[in-house]
Amino acid sequence: MHFEAKPPETEAVVRVVPRIAELDADAWNALAGDSPFVQHAFLHALEAAGCVGPEIGWEPVHLALFRDGRLEAAMPLYVKHHSWGEFVFDWAWADAYRRHGLAYYPKLVCCVPFSPVPGPRLLARHDADRAALIQAALALTHEMGFSSFHVLFPTAADHAALEATPLLHRTGFQFHWKNEGYAGFDDFLAALTHDKRKKIRQERKKLAAFGVTFRWLEGRDSTDADWDHFYRCYADTYARHGSEPHLNRAFFANLREMMPDNLLLIVGDKDGVPTAASFCMKDGERLYGRHWGTLEYVPGLHFETCYQQGIEYAITHGLQVFEGGAQGEHKLARGLVPTATHSWHWLENAEFREAVDRFLARETDAIGHYIDELDGPFRRDASSSKVNR
Repeated sequence: MHFEAKPPETEAVVRVVPRIAELDADAWNALAGDSPFVQHAFLHALEAAGCVGPEIGWEPVHLALFRDGRLEAAMPLYVKHHSWGEFVFDWAWADAYRRHGLAYYPKLVCCVPFSPVPGPRLLARHDADRAALIQAALALTHEMGFSSFHVLFPTAADHAALEATPLLHRTGFQFHWKNEGYAGFDDFLAALTHDKRKKIRQERKKLAAFGVTFRWLEGRDSTDADWDHFYRCYADTYARHGSEPHLNRAFFANLREMMPDNLLLIVGDKDGVPTAASFCMKDGERLYGRHWGTLEYVPGLHFETCYQQGIEYAITHGLQVFEGGAQGEHKLARGLVPTATHSWHWLENAEFREAVDRFLARETDAIGHYIDELDGPFRRDASSSKVNR
């Protein structure tokens, strides 16, 4: 796809780049910051392994802003022919388009594929360059006849530029664990209500009685056998739901080679035999729970492998946040609390844009009421906020 836009600053030009390998990794990472999900290596691993591409409805069309030949700003961007793997759900919008004889796909989406993780999306040092990226994406949407343009899970640094545009703001939430300076896992448990604390302790005792133990494997110390075991568990989770995993074994091999310091495997052994595993990514502040699976059902194994072990790892290593992934009110009982997420949307059709704007106002109000009614996991005297808006 050939596209070129010139922002108001005449020395800058924005181009579509169909393969991130065409962009200098150091220059991209200098803009991306610490988030592992927008690192050049992560996005390249997806493309090199064939997890994204035109043939599966994820066509990379990354935007790159150059000034005097240097990469000064960038946006991870995809042409989408479906809504799978996004986790900001617009299926109802697509269905409304269909019922009115209009095409919702293809659409343009700024996101990290298969990763509902908040992080930078407008990779730039200045708001002016962020604004230039947004304007180029809108121009591309119009020029190519796409129905819409979406920015999913951006963080606060992007919001000022997005608020200055006509894009519609959507609020959601996930469940995240916050480190309140806990000295250890028992200190964290002491902050929970009696019932929730008792339940976690009972589950841990039962797992020990079943012969279940856990290992934390840093990416740099992991082996091919460790990743083969994880992938069997991960693929089995999809098979149980009658589907196939979005990510293939080659993707994880690429990550292990290119980003070992950002990877963690939590392996559950039963009587010394690897039985379950969860895959996490991390940076200097956060642990991100991503995928899990087990080859044998054991009561309580899911919650321990996916949540308690991640929280204990975060406490042990001084990490401030554990993100448990999208959805899941059950995470509340494990000490994760609702945390606001954001997305921004532009629909080319003015009537649908107005209708969606009204829908989002109602949805935001409903989410606020829902969060207010949740029964928090912490004692009233514990120092943990109910929701981080």
